[in-house]
Amino acid sequence: MAKGITRKQIVAAALDLLDEKGLEGLTVRAIAARLEVRPPALYWHMRNKQELRDEMSTTVMRRVSTAVSALPPADDWREDLAAYARILRSEFLRHRDGARVFSGTRITDPEVIRMKEPWLARWTAQGVSLADAEDAIDLAVAFVVGFVIEEQEREQSTETDPSRYSIEQRDAWLGPDVPLVKEAGHLRDGGEQRFERHLGIVLDGLAARIGG
Repeated sequence: MAKGITRKQIVAAALDLLDEKGLEGLTVRAIAARLEVRPPALYWHMRNKQELRDEMSTTVMRRVSTAVSALPPADDWREDLAAYARILRSEFLRHRDGARVFSGTRITDPEVIRMKEPWLARWTAQGVSLADAEDAIDLAVAFVVGFVIEEQEREQSTETDPSRYSIEQRDAWLGPDVPLVKEAGHLRDGGEQRFERHLGIVLDGLAARIGG
């Protein structure tokens, strides 16, 4: 192994670089420069960029796992899943392109996956099938990932163009003959309110399928 650096240091440098440059700026050369080593030194620890992203995601998910494990047991699956979704969103938002980095990665720490065992035990004891429980978790993760990707992309694109999502400009662009489309555009909100409302819709849909 290359002396002077560890996998943990590489991941920390990669997350710092992600916050500064975004996913497009996350290159082996840039990480090596941050650590003051030559790029080949990184390959002693990680074979490629995908493996790096796996480790970055695992680091984020360890924080999620720690936060979830600190919560008291909920009375039903819906409370557990809502808390998980909120924590997941919060951790993704800590890093620029946090949800994009997570998408398609593989968790490398078994303890992160083992976190689900108490949930699955509680939920199945409450009458939820194991298949429905696993689908519920998958759907919650997919919802949060998609929501945060859109949330972060919109926020970052307005940094360079504050008028990009101007509702007034959109109204003028649409013209006068689509009043309902224009009114719907004025109803759009963001942040916590939108997330909680959409999360509620997801949970209502799951409840209709699995009960509770």
